Amino acid sequence: MIGKSILLVEDDRDIGTLLADFLVREAFAVEVAQDGAAVDRALARVKPDLVILDIMLPGEDGLSICRRLRARSAVPIIMLTAKSEDVDRIVGLELGADDYLGKPFNPRELLARIRAILRRTERSGSAPPARRLRSFAGFVADLDARSVDTKAGARVPLTAAEFDLLACFVERPRRVLTRDQLLDWTRGRSADPFDRTIDVTVSRLRKKLELADPTAVAIVTTVRNGGYLFSAEIVDL
Repeated sequence: MIGKSILLVEDDRDIGTLLADFLVREAFAVEVAQDGAAVDRALARVKPDLVILDIMLPGEDGLSICRRLRARSAVPIIMLTAKSEDVDRIVGLELGADDYLGKPFNPRELLARIRAILRRTERSGSAPPARRLRSFAGFVADLDARSVDTKAGARVPLTAAEFDLLACFVERPRRVLTRDQLLDWTRGRSADPFDRTIDVTVSRLRKKLELADPTAVAIVTTVRNGGYLFSAEIVDL
């Protein structure tokens, strides 16, 4: 992860300094912003590989900033929320955040989540020996480039979390996958067994596929008391 850059959005100077120093010691380049205006100034100078975004900020809150970031970029976003605020977590995921962490937290847990997301999103500098292309319901998913295009060639703007979920479905079609399985495959050890945000990510994925192609309905169906089923036929290209 050496050379990866992080934009840390945190209005508490003490917490921001402690986290920035910790991440710098872990070989990350860190830019700190304390409000929405500072975020815009930072983004004019740097292109971060990941954003850590506190929800409670002066002026423009973290949810609004998340919405703006997602409208312009697919940069991975980890949101910092109050431990008990489930509503903020759900809204953050609906707006496109890739993960969240409740305060207070262990910096080592944050580091583990950062590394997990960056491992999933970084691309190798050399070309893979063979591109893994999967066609389904008029879409083409490139599992190495982590991209999805429509049959007309239009890119479907998926977040890292949404693509991870789609990859799970594409690799295991026509099988009922439980929420626990999907959490384990997409978030690994950081998954909470009571986490229901897989449902939010599934909903976002469905909407984006249907928005890209209105005929793409019922690709992912809900199985009551079971989980989710990816019903489209998969063709290796």
